[in-house]
Amino acid sequence: MDVNFFLPTKIKMQDGLRHQSGKLLNENSFNRVLIITDKGIVNAGLLEDIYRSLQKYNIFYKQFDHILPNPRDIDCDHIGTQFKDKQFDSILAIGGGSVIDTAKAVSILLTNGGMVKDYEGLSVADKDPLPIVCIPTTAGTGSEVTFWSIISDTKNNYKMAIGDPRIIPEMALLDPYFTATLPKPIAAGTGMDALTHAIEAYTCKVANPITDALALHAIKMIKENIIAAVDEKNEQAREHMLIGSLIAGAAFGNSDTAGVHCVSEAVGGIYDTPHGITNAIFLPLLFQYNISANIEKHAEVAYALGVDRSVSKQQAASDAVDILFDLNKRLEIPTFREIDNINPKDFTRIAELSVQSTSNPSNAREMNKADYIEILNLAYNE
Repeated sequence: MDVNFFLPTKIKMQDGLRHQSGKLLNENSFNRVLIITDKGIVNAGLLEDIYRSLQKYNIFYKQFDHILPNPRDIDCDHIGTQFKDKQFDSILAIGGGSVIDTAKAVSILLTNGGMVKDYEGLSVADKDPLPIVCIPTTAGTGSEVTFWSIISDTKNNYKMAIGDPRIIPEMALLDPYFTATLPKPIAAGTGMDALTHAIEAYTCKVANPITDALALHAIKMIKENIIAAVDEKNEQAREHMLIGSLIAGAAFGNSDTAGVHCVSEAVGGIYDTPHGITNAIFLPLLFQYNISANIEKHAEVAYALGVDRSVSKQQAASDAVDILFDLNKRLEIPTFREIDNINPKDFTRIAELSVQSTSNPSNAREMNKADYIEILNLAYNE
């Protein structure tokens, strides 16, 4: 058995933790900070307590807050150029996966120079990136504990992967305050993103006993809390979703994602669709497709989703497909056809990009271009 597990991120979760952000940065000798966030967070007034905390501890900071969903190479390059001579000692990323992934890419650019495209691949940078502290505002992507940054190549319309153990955030500060006002579509999409991470981390070919344990716990925690967190804004449910998302991130960050992410990222690269929404759309279909490759694991996922253990493994896995479709319906996830500009003429290109994904070999069942086209047609006609 070949097992590797890496999680250097310091994790702290507490209601009101935002008030301690300056103290925690100061304790880690971070005194010149670049804040990366987005306009929605700024305009909602969610950063005021953080500003006060930074000022209390005399921490110098500058801010870039123009991050859009699906982080773009042009924005990373712009930040790298705009702030290259400011001599920051750290980055404070406050936002969802787009913000955190941007921060990871920028952390490389501010110490190595060049353009983000130069660092596509695994551990390409010569110099150590800037340390990153994350405050997630969604639950979520799990990006606060992974060493991957997924950035949209705006020229070639695909999502490139930048991987480096040195871009794993130094600290992840979880404060449920930030998820209290999430609009339902974002809360639903990011919640299903977290569930997808957990399921794929468990069922993919490169899972290991440690990631299995984390993934199963995350599946159970997310399934039990996602409806209450999204529909009712229940505080305890939101706390559980935050930690469930992080646990799922630790799982897939040490195993892999699989076919759902391959096709979802290909769709997102072409149409700029919300990542969590496309994950949710394809999750039931890929789960169903993969059952025959590993009935044992797909049954265990079903049990974690709440299926009674008295039924057969085959029936349990089949019931899990129904549960995933039902979650999408209850969370008002749009269908594939309802997404603007989806065109079946693009399915061949999407399938080609899906096969080229570094995660495609990890899928529980082998998938080629024809298989992805079949999944795309099933989603379009759902």
